[in-house]
Amino acid sequence: MSAALLALNARTFASLKRHRNYRLFFTGQLVSVIGTWMQNIALAWLVIELTSSPLAVGILAFCRFVPFTLFGLFAGVVADRIENRKLVLTTQLFSMAISAVLTVVVLTDSATLWLVYVLAALGGCALVFDAPGRHALTFQLVGRDELPNAVALNASLFNASRVVGPSLAGVLIAAFGVGVCFAINTASFLAVLTSLLLMRKEELVPVARDAEPPSFLRSIGEGLRYARRTPHVRLILAIVTVVSTVGFNFHVILPLLASETLKTGPEVFGILSAFFGGGALVGALLTAALGRASWKVLVAGTGGFSVSLLAIAPLTAVWACALLLFAAGACFTLWTSNANSILQLGAPDHLRGRVVSLYLWAFAGLAPVGGLLAGFLTDLGGTQLAFLVSGGTGLLMTLIAGRELRARRDAARSAVLHRPNIEGTRP
Repeated sequence: MSAALLALNARTFASLKRHRNYRLFFTGQLVSVIGTWMQNIALAWLVIELTSSPLAVGILAFCRFVPFTLFGLFAGVVADRIENRKLVLTTQLFSMAISAVLTVVVLTDSATLWLVYVLAALGGCALVFDAPGRHALTFQLVGRDELPNAVALNASLFNASRVVGPSLAGVLIAAFGVGVCFAINTASFLAVLTSLLLMRKEELVPVARDAEPPSFLRSIGEGLRYARRTPHVRLILAIVTVVSTVGFNFHVILPLLASETLKTGPEVFGILSAFFGGGALVGALLTAALGRASWKVLVAGTGGFSVSLLAIAPLTAVWACALLLFAAGACFTLWTSNANSILQLGAPDHLRGRVVSLYLWAFAGLAPVGGLLAGFLTDLGGTQLAFLVSGGTGLLMTLIAGRELRARRDAARSAVLHRPNIEGTRP
């Protein structure tokens, strides 16, 4: 039993043990992403304090994610052309500057709704170029064989921060207001910037890039043609697009669940976010332990996530909602981590940044529409209606994906059974 646990532990943290550059990056991100989650919670609560409007929170989501809609595909081209470490350094510095401005604006009581929206949109611009660069950099830090493990560990980092960040933010907002969260986030960027500067460039896995890359539009076209002609890429992007756009609008729904449905304050908002993050952390560690990308886990995770949202819809008890959010979080990471890994492992080196950007566009490119939809549904029928629509849509996509995979499996078996043998007869 102990030997099995030791082997599981070795598989789970393999990338951290074997790669110094990845250890640096992981540590710096751990500090920085905690600050980012604190800022995300503070932004949503700031808008609630300024307006008390569900639709206003939906507009905040629109501002944060509309850069993905506008620039997401271009960001992938940039990631395929520029050294990924330098790209991430630049985007992290820009994000730090935006956080510093937010800190000053809030602490000096100068915050207005339109200014918060503008700063949120600028932060989204930084993130849209940071994300494909960061994902592509992960490949360079660990290589092909350990990429699924590193992707899962990145998800575990992100979701561990989702536990700590919102919990701290809820307490600090209740005690001192939202400004302190922005200040802490500004300081937290120093950790990831330091980790990037300390990396050994000679230990980065080299990637093949086009010697004379085509124009931006032609480069985008290459990525789109690859996705259109590759069946598994099309299916994954369809799942991620629909489920993320309609089902993953927690940045809108959770603050409204806490303030409107459960009639509580920022502390409970932080607790609910932390429970989702705790479940997502468990899902990420499980994915890291598996060590490989799996279609079965992707589909099962999508279904579990959707059923959890449907179960939350009628609830009005804090702890019941928290427990189901924990389950939703675990399933969420199972399907997103496996989707990400399958896409990256199948992509050619010179297209990896564009494939990642397509995944991120599918995940967040229509989030502005999803955020407005979530705000509208909550205005119309409360968070109950929003959760019902989210879970029902995700469950429908799970059924479609499962049917598609069964059809492909049956077609593959039929092709093997009817393939001629060497003498030209059927096997």
